Amino acid sequence: MNIEEYREYCLALGEGIEEKFPFVKFKNGEAVLVFYVCGHMFSFFDCNEFSVVSLKCQPERIVALREQHTCIGDPINESKKHWIGIDPTTAPDALLKELTRNSYEMVRAKYNKKRCPHAQ
Repeated sequence: MNIEEYREYCLALGEGIEEKFPFVKFKNGEAVLVFYVCGHMFSFFDCNEFSVVSLKCQPERIVALREQHTCIGDPINESKKHWIGIDPTTAPDALLKELTRNSYEMVRAKYNKKRCPHAQ
């Protein structure tokens, strides 16, 4: 999956998704595109490289995913206990989409309707 296809997929996941470049003041952070739901990150990557997409994941799934898929490794600058990194250039599109949707749903589920009108 290329960078534009992935961006479009993230934006189409549901209502209230925002994309931002929040790290422009940090060295090597100016090209990091972050996707948010309910004001919290669910996916991010460096637009200049697009070699690792960092995603939230259930801790109990992470070891098995890493063992089953060579395209899954460590996230960029996040906890290895709660985040994974996936190589979008070698990952099957279906796997990348499933793990991105999972990340989006995990973050969205943390918030109730009062705090986030897009949570269910």
